Amino acid sequence: MDQEPLNMTLQVAEPMNDINTYCTKLGKQARTASRQLAASSTGKRNTALLATAEALISNLDKIESANHQDLVAARDHGLTAAMLDRLTLGEHGIATMAKGLRQIATLADPVGSITDLQYRPSGIQVGKMRVPLGVVMIIYESRPNVTIDAAGLCLKSANATVLRGGSEAFHSNQAIASCIQQGLAAAGLPKHSVQVLETTDRAAVGALLQMPESIDIVIPRGGKGLIRRVSAESQIPVIKHLDGVCHVYIDDSADTEQALNIVVNAKTQRYGVCNALETLLVAQSRATELLPQIAERLQTAGVELRGCPLTCSHLADITTACEEDWYAEYLAPILSIRVVADLTQAIDHINHYGSAHTDAIVTRDFSNARRFITEVDSSSVMVNASIRFADGFEYGLGAEIGISTAKLHARGPVGLEGLTSQKYVVFGDGTIRE
Repeated sequence: MDQEPLNMTLQVAEPMNDINTYCTKLGKQARTASRQLAASSTGKRNTALLATAEALISNLDKIESANHQDLVAARDHGLTAAMLDRLTLGEHGIATMAKGLRQIATLADPVGSITDLQYRPSGIQVGKMRVPLGVVMIIYESRPNVTIDAAGLCLKSANATVLRGGSEAFHSNQAIASCIQQGLAAAGLPKHSVQVLETTDRAAVGALLQMPESIDIVIPRGGKGLIRRVSAESQIPVIKHLDGVCHVYIDDSADTEQALNIVVNAKTQRYGVCNALETLLVAQSRATELLPQIAERLQTAGVELRGCPLTCSHLADITTACEEDWYAEYLAPILSIRVVADLTQAIDHINHYGSAHTDAIVTRDFSNARRFITEVDSSSVMVNASIRFADGFEYGLGAEIGISTAKLHARGPVGLEGLTSQKYVVFGDGTIRE
């Protein structure tokens, strides 16, 4: 498919004179587009996804240039290494975004599917039909790839989207938005199906959070400050998680090499992500054997270790962990280690200090594995696998809109089905109630 050149003359967004008017207009446009999307065909939505993927690749140099502009400004403003990592796209990152859209296009469309049909004694047939949520607002920081993940998943599930990325990724997000608009035009879908805010004014977020008549669900992706603010101010239901305080517990019966490989991967594969390992728990019976080997591998990789008194008795020259360390989401090459008496103490520690995100056990004892996945109250629990797999793509969702640690509507990585709801449908044949 031929692609029109993008208009890539990007300027830093200026505060708008009337944010409320702008947001009200944006919300009305999203609501209108959502109704058109709900009536659109899967084929049209897939066409938009594939055309957007082509636009990303054909405009790779321009997107990289916009991203470079953001990175220069971010370094000048002293953003952390973890934030810079999240902000960086590059050729591989852009290709990955395009690949993600193509994969979403291949996924089964949940919208319109009818399940649980059954006849009632009255003669009616009752079932449930999958329907879009309507208008989804996503507020996120740093990662411009979220713009594509969010737009792609919402588009596939026939939801209109309002996207508010961080000011540090403004140019990147506007460049990506141009590609999305090209994809929507190629499919003949309304241009307001995906709207990326054209202002960095924080007041816009506050205004949109007060618009339940236009927006149906809010998904914040970012730091604790952002998520707490959204949760406190929003008049709209929120899908969220605050922290990624994730654990691996090495059980008495764990295979040594499995345990070492899982711990190293869970901590070092990538630091600045919500499913990275932050606290390691080791059964006391394995501490003497495993702690020196774990320390050697992690310290060689540049990880700072902080341990409980028992851990410190096995490892020289590490920092003693304080109470705050057990609650910490470091997002950095730092790991807390605690020696626990047994599985019971491990579960108690995770449920007390954890954030209900992702936790794993390494064990060869089926009963202990079963107890762990039953009693650990997290959105993902794993047995003999790295917690880095807690991801929508790895779960076969194509991509994810975010990870929810809530217990209503959606929990864990939120993919297509998590972006839909259900309504009852009833079929009769002139049937009346007696």
